[in-house]
Amino acid sequence: MFREFKRPQKLMGNAFEITVVDENETSANLHIDVAIEEIRRIERLLTTFNDESQTNLINRNAGIQPVKVDAEIFDLIERSIRISKITDGYFDISYGGIDKSFWNFDREMQELPNPELIKSHLKLVNYQNIILNQNNQTVFLKEKGMRIGFGGIGKGYAAEMAKRILQQRGVVSGIVNASGDLTTWGNQANGKPWTVGIANPDDSKQPFSYMNITDMAVATSGNYEKFVVIGGKKYSHTINPKTGMPVSGVKSVTVFCPNAEIADAMATPVSIMGIDAALNMVNQINHLECVIIDDNNKIYSSQNINLK
Repeated sequence: MFREFKRPQKLMGNAFEITVVDENETSANLHIDVAIEEIRRIERLLTTFNDESQTNLINRNAGIQPVKVDAEIFDLIERSIRISKITDGYFDISYGGIDKSFWNFDREMQELPNPELIKSHLKLVNYQNIILNQNNQTVFLKEKGMRIGFGGIGKGYAAEMAKRILQQRGVVSGIVNASGDLTTWGNQANGKPWTVGIANPDDSKQPFSYMNITDMAVATSGNYEKFVVIGGKKYSHTINPKTGMPVSGVKSVTVFCPNAEIADAMATPVSIMGIDAALNMVNQINHLECVIIDDNNKIYSSQNINLK
C-alpha cells in the first residue's frame, strides 16, 4: 500500500521538506537521502559562503578576466539572464553588489542605509554586464566590484533537480518543498491531487485559500517573514534591484508554473514591479499564474486562476 514519507531537513540555509509516495519505508528513505545529497551538491556549487565555489571565483575575477565554469552553472546563468530580459531587469542575479552590505534583516537595523552609497553600488547591478562565452564556457563580470548571487533562483533550481532525480529513481509522486518554493508531481497516496495553501500574510499559519495541484510548482514571496520596521514603516527583505530599496505595498505574491526554478525566479519581480505591470506580464506568459495580496489585503490574480 502506498504511503507518504516526509523528512524535514535544513539545506541551503533554509527549511526544506521532502515528501515521497512509496510502499516501503526503507526505499522511501533511500530516495530522500539521494535527493538531499543532490541539494547539498547544488548548494556547494552556488554558495557564496565558500571561497572555493565557482560563484565566488566569478565574483573575485569581476573586471579582471573570464572564468571557466561547469556547464551546469553556465546554463543556470544563461537562464537567469533570459529571465532578466523577460522581467525588464526586475530579476537580476548581479544584485550581489547591494545585498548584505546594506540590508541586514535580523531586526537590528535602526536606520536606512545611506542613499548615496546605495546609488554608487547600484551602478554595479546590471545583468547586461554579465558576459557569457558559449565556446569557452566562461563567465565574465565586466565591472570591477560586480557580484552575482543565486538567492532568487537557487532554491527553485535545487527543488527542480531533486524532483528530477527522484523521478529518475521511479518515485511516482512527491513534493520537494524548499522553504515555501515547492514542486509537486503525481498525486497523494490516496490518489487525490496535492493541496497547497496560499499563506495568509497576516497569519502565515492560516492559509487564506487552497489550490489542488499536480505536476506544478509554487513559489511564495512575502514580507511577513523577514522585514524591519524603521520610523514606523515596514521594509520587506525583497530588494528592488533598480533602486536598491526594499519593496513596499505588496504583502505577498504566490506564483504557479510547471517549473520550480521559474516560479522562484518570477516571484521576486512580480512582487517588485507594480501590480498592474506584474499582472500584465504574467498574463502574457504561457503556463504562468500568480496571486498578489497588497498592503490593504486586496487580492489580485492573473486571468486563469480560480481561487476556492
